[in-house]
Amino acid sequence: MLAAADRTALLDLARATVRAASTGALAPPVPAGAPALAALAGAFVTLRDPDGGLRGCIGYIEAKNPLHETVRAAAREAAISDPRFEPVTPVEAAALSIEISVLSAIAPAEASSVRPGLHGVVLSRGPRRGLLLPQVATENGWNVEQFLEACCDKAGLPRTAWRDGSAKIEIFTAEVFGS
Repeated sequence: MLAAADRTALLDLARATVRAASTGALAPPVPAGAPALAALAGAFVTLRDPDGGLRGCIGYIEAKNPLHETVRAAAREAAISDPRFEPVTPVEAAALSIEISVLSAIAPAEASSVRPGLHGVVLSRGPRRGLLLPQVATENGWNVEQFLEACCDKAGLPRTAWRDGSAKIEIFTAEVFGS
């Protein structure tokens, strides 16, 4: 669990990064000092408009970089590079809510182990891969089957690919917070 001050620092960094990206400015420097922010971690940054609609979501699954660098990179990409949306404008940036999901390690799992709302899922077969964060199941009221079918959809696989054993299922948890 991150301390409240670490969460605030990450949210401030993400917001400053989204604002900078919306104007074409360089990303702000990462905060120094907090050991939790320097730990290697995967993370996603989700942007929502004032009505709660998705405006961007990008992240990094693997813990390859310090958490503060991962959040900064994800915030920038969510603001200007999510292929589903046009880049965020400076006016929009001021009104967006930001949610950060700090990921645990990913572990192989069977479908019977998936707990919607607790686990996020990475489902893959060959080069195709789909990922859904834990909160997506809760937001949509999905059961395990619906959650895995949605993961298959995201991966571009048949909705039943999770059942036939040809798709690899991996799970993770996330510490989710926002403003």
